[in-house]
Amino acid sequence: MLLVCADIVSRNLFSTSLSGVADYLSYAIVASVYLQLGMTIRNKRLVRATFLSDMLVKRYPSGMLLLQTIFSLAAIAVMALAVRYLWSDFADAWTEGEFLGSSSLYELPTWPFKVVVAIASTLAMLEIIAELFRCYRDQAAMGIAQNAVTFLIGAALCIGGYYLFQVMAAAGLDRMQIGIGALVALLVLISLGMPIVFAMLITSFVGIWLVRDNLAVSINSIGLSASGAVRSYGFAVIPLFVLMGLMLDKAGVGRDAFQIMATLMRRVTGGLGVATVGANAIFASITGSSIASATVFSRIAVPPMMEAGYSKKFSLGIVAGSSVLGMLIPPSLLMIVYGLLAEASIGNLFIAGILPGILLAVSFGVLIMGLARFRPSFAGATNCDFIKEDISLGGVLRGLAPVFFIVVLVMGGIYGGFFSPTEAGAAGAFGAFIVSIARRSLTWEDLRELVLETGAITAGLLFLMIAANVYGRMLSMSTIPMQTAGLIGQLDLTLVSFVLLYVVIVVVLGMILDSVSIMLIILPIALPVVTALGGDPIWFGIVTVIAIEIGLLTPPFGLSVYVVKASLPEGFASLGEIFAAAAPFVIVMALVTLLLIFVPWLTTALL
Repeated sequence: MLLVCADIVSRNLFSTSLSGVADYLSYAIVASVYLQLGMTIRNKRLVRATFLSDMLVKRYPSGMLLLQTIFSLAAIAVMALAVRYLWSDFADAWTEGEFLGSSSLYELPTWPFKVVVAIASTLAMLEIIAELFRCYRDQAAMGIAQNAVTFLIGAALCIGGYYLFQVMAAAGLDRMQIGIGALVALLVLISLGMPIVFAMLITSFVGIWLVRDNLAVSINSIGLSASGAVRSYGFAVIPLFVLMGLMLDKAGVGRDAFQIMATLMRRVTGGLGVATVGANAIFASITGSSIASATVFSRIAVPPMMEAGYSKKFSLGIVAGSSVLGMLIPPSLLMIVYGLLAEASIGNLFIAGILPGILLAVSFGVLIMGLARFRPSFAGATNCDFIKEDISLGGVLRGLAPVFFIVVLVMGGIYGGFFSPTEAGAAGAFGAFIVSIARRSLTWEDLRELVLETGAITAGLLFLMIAANVYGRMLSMSTIPMQTAGLIGQLDLTLVSFVLLYVVIVVVLGMILDSVSIMLIILPIALPVVTALGGDPIWFGIVTVIAIEIGLLTPPFGLSVYVVKASLPEGFASLGEIFAAAAPFVIVMALVTLLLIFVPWLTTALL
């Protein structure tokens, strides 16, 4: 953060950039991912779908332990391949004296970064082994003999799988068949509870092996992605925006925004609900995270709404529904991921999300006022009379000053051409730090926790990007994107028809997967087709984001719903109640999605 900010100041005040900043960050981001990966694995922060595994572990603990054994051994094997490559990469950098830059400007040796990556990846692999031991320790009641048999069966199945893949590689299977088989296997492994990142790595590894009939090519693909997939200055944008959002959350910006909006909207029918949407939109404009929004507003908005006479179902639906604004209103973490995957302008994506974000927020507000007025049996009393105090214009400006400051700094910097997205993230994070210090809401211990949390989120996300890089190679080799584009051409589907089908698939995937995983899995297949049909990647990105947001509210996975439940007191509401409460908002989101598909200029009007 400080290094990028120093580079910004140097470039704008002294017309000279600091040498080597981009090179340093591109290598440092890889090292930071692996340094945090072991702790991320230990704390079970790798994303997985648990809806089926949670049920299996209660009914068939020995069967689930067998699955866990197979998953862990497979993950250890693929990590061992990556570790072997990373140590070899370090050795080459050391012996050859590899460096970045030029002797006339600067020389930055690469071996210090690569040795850190090699050591940290080894520790991450050892953590997977330790996690497997902990699984068996937790199942000690099953007995040593049964656990030993379970482990041996799991190991035998893994070895048998290796020889089966050798036979399949020699059989000369069709590339398309291999690709489809890998996709099916990926979804099956994810559904059974395997961490998504390892499911992608393993199925991609096997897919490349079978397509090329060459194990060495597959091993090399794992190594190349492990060392270089996220080695880019652009990927530094992710931890910077995550840190910015966490700091502003700590500073209480969301709470202040809600209090101001609640006071301003107290005379409006359903005013507290509308205030929650407005505050969520404001909070989204500085954090870019639906999960953060769901966490914050579950705590600060549900109690006041119920005190005002709102029904529990209505209150929960408003918080869960409006939380998805965090992924659409810029700056959005999901837009950043899309931009990195699609090689699209992140700045243009941010700008394109403004009108759709406002449209969705206004639509939510209209829905809330309509339900409060015409469906009181669902909404409750929706009374705001208990809010007596007024608020002056000065009070509004003081309360929202941090929001204006960050929005102008980040979005104004990008739109005005002063910052790249990565630089905007650094400036925003530094601005959030200033806001937190000014509000006296940040201690050294808080800062330490925020940095660690940023590292955990970043490691999990960028390790997924590494896996997605291998997955993309496998898809390209299997010719699935090209064959799909050809099939669409034969079926004579229009761009709109294809995108409608795509949205349905995304929503269905959203019922079992998290938002980033959906994008990583389906985008490499769909984007080439959209491009071939003449679609705008920026428009398609906004449609993708809002379609994925629908999945955040749909059962059984619905991540925002789970976050809302976890943020409320134990027993306050069931998952079923929250899913039902969010249903009207899902319908509104579907209508807005259709509008964006048929009226694409809504996303590109500001570009």
